[in-house]
Amino acid sequence: MKTVRTMAELRAWRGDVAGTVGFVPTMGSLHEGHLSLVQRAVAENDVVAASIFVNPAQFDDEGDLAAYPRDPERDAAMLHGAGCDLLFLPTPEELYPEGYETWVMPGAVAEPLEGASRAGHFVGVDTIVLKLFLLVQPTNAYFGQKDAQQVAVISTMVRDLNVPTTVVPCPTLRDADGLAMSSRNARLGPAERAAAPVLHRALGAAADALAAGERDAEAVRARMRAVIEAEPLARIDYVSVADRITLRELETVDPAAGALLSMAVHVGPVRLIDNLPWTAAKQEQPSASDERVARVTTKEVRP
Repeated sequence: MKTVRTMAELRAWRGDVAGTVGFVPTMGSLHEGHLSLVQRAVAENDVVAASIFVNPAQFDDEGDLAAYPRDPERDAAMLHGAGCDLLFLPTPEELYPEGYETWVMPGAVAEPLEGASRAGHFVGVDTIVLKLFLLVQPTNAYFGQKDAQQVAVISTMVRDLNVPTTVVPCPTLRDADGLAMSSRNARLGPAERAAAPVLHRALGAAADALAAGERDAEAVRARMRAVIEAEPLARIDYVSVADRITLRELETVDPAAGALLSMAVHVGPVRLIDNLPWTAAKQEQPSASDERVARVTTKEVRP
């Protein structure tokens, strides 16, 4: 695996590459979820690139940015073992040089949920992803469905700006107790780690209520809140029962259209997110072939 640190080196590598290119952008502190994205990219492309960049532009809390776990040597070894061909490992100064002032403004899908809780977050996400797409020029780019809103925001940007890349959403990987794999999990102490599966339990309680016939979205939100509030180490940022496309909050759940059940919860000092798409016919993570959920995210957009 080749490692490059500058845009010039990356462009030189890209100029020598033929065939399809799969790309996995990350912020490092890799886990099995990231590796599953790399492995899928390896299976579906001729060449695979990954990036590790803790993007300061998508953090609204300097303390959270400083505390984000970093271990690039370990991450590089994991990427090499998964079959990655190139690692782009830039500094903030490389991608945001002095005088930088151009930003991508995402649309309405970025406004609720994470967008409402984290000011400017998706401006930073869309901007860095577009910059990376312009540099890597990937045929396919792979993102975990745990960050469902991020997938929707990036996919909308790709569609609207005619970026010639297919965004491929991939299923969330979970530990045996249901906790969604996340780089932030490394910051959980033993007691907090034991408490963290409360997010998955709350999503399960909401899905059970819907499966039993509950259609009042606020009643479903209340069910999730009750589960989380029973855990002393958990503090709710938001719980949501939203339209699966617009991510706007629902009053009533249509079982045919379904809903995206999601939440952000502080467990001790660590903020965790999780989600579960639900329809009456399919109460599990959607695959890339779920046409309604992925009508933007799986469509290849060409200029």
